[in-house]
Amino acid sequence: MASQNVWLLAVGAGPSNLALAVALEELAPESKAANSLIVERAPDATWQREMLFPWTRSQVSFLKDLVTLRNPLSEYTFVNYLHSVGRLDEFVNLGSSTPYRMEISAYLQWVSKSLRRTRIEYNRECVSATPTEHGWTVRMADESTVSCRHLVLGVGRDAHIPAVFAALPREKVIHSTEFRSKLADLAGTRPQTIAVVGGAQSATEMLWESYQSLPGTRCVLLTRGVGLRSYEHSKFANQVYQPSFVDTFYRSEPEVRHQMFADMRPTNYGASDPELLDTLYRQMYQDRLTDQDRLSVVVNSDVVAATSEGDEIVLTVVDRTTGLSEELRCSAVLLGTGFEPGPPRLIRNLGIEDVTVDRKYRVRGVPSLYLQGLNEQTHGIADSLLSVLGIRAGEIVADILSTDEERDGR
Repeated sequence: MASQNVWLLAVGAGPSNLALAVALEELAPESKAANSLIVERAPDATWQREMLFPWTRSQVSFLKDLVTLRNPLSEYTFVNYLHSVGRLDEFVNLGSSTPYRMEISAYLQWVSKSLRRTRIEYNRECVSATPTEHGWTVRMADESTVSCRHLVLGVGRDAHIPAVFAALPREKVIHSTEFRSKLADLAGTRPQTIAVVGGAQSATEMLWESYQSLPGTRCVLLTRGVGLRSYEHSKFANQVYQPSFVDTFYRSEPEVRHQMFADMRPTNYGASDPELLDTLYRQMYQDRLTDQDRLSVVVNSDVVAATSEGDEIVLTVVDRTTGLSEELRCSAVLLGTGFEPGPPRLIRNLGIEDVTVDRKYRVRGVPSLYLQGLNEQTHGIADSLLSVLGIRAGEIVADILSTDEERDGR
């Protein structure tokens, strides 16, 4: 069984740990950066690969990249990426601060290939981590191990599959985290009806992509809400995504944080991009003009039962306003139901009873373990998004270096 020993191991090569890699390159001593490793279970650093379509856009400014807010002079900025690939003029001419999602993904891959010291190893899935006297031993799916002094987890939450769909054939229930991979299979079966469950961005994106990619298919979105809502994106509301707001949120009493988080939710959860909602509404209107009925949104609806009958899924849908139910027969169910609220399986398996972090993202009472993107309840709603990546990565690297100095008695 192969074994490695590194100073720092980061699990997951998403934006959080790529920002950490950039911070290591710029802030850590060269020897420590060169003795740092990121492992990623996927074959590359593609971002949101299952929802990556040419028309999808980010809702975040390009200035909230991996490093600009921490170090605008960095060679790893999104602007420098555009310059390096010869597309800066064209991007400026777009007149938009929000890039296409494919462009952000390409930027992240460019960064991953541009790192000089910090290594990334792909197709390596972490299955467990065990604390040791001097740090951690992490076991991979291939039975190899990595020992490290510091462990940073940036793995994201587990997909939420509502219990009502749990007994259905897995190939017929498609969560947004596997949508793009399975869309080709749907296209091959030429489905008659597709049901999309949810009312937020992932649900509306799957609805629109299914409508475009599956000609002749009826696409129905089922949502519990009274209607599809757009994000609350006023300049004042968006102040909660500034890195400086993290201190304000963290210093507040728990009950105040709870209330603030409830106030923040409409800026990111349960809503969609207004431009996409306009597109959907206009297409629905055009379909009515041409006597088509391919695209529909059913509001105030609860799916209370789901069964499999032959090649079909039969959903029992209750109208929340009348209490009446009806059946919807479909070829597949697409779930835009988000993610489990608790920590992902890898972290639960650590056996830590209270997985909370301090201000510098270090798990309380656990030596040298840091969590990225899982700390909304203590650090605010921006923690799971792109907005604080650069600043947070710098704070974690600084804390790790300070911890080493204290441990080594310097």
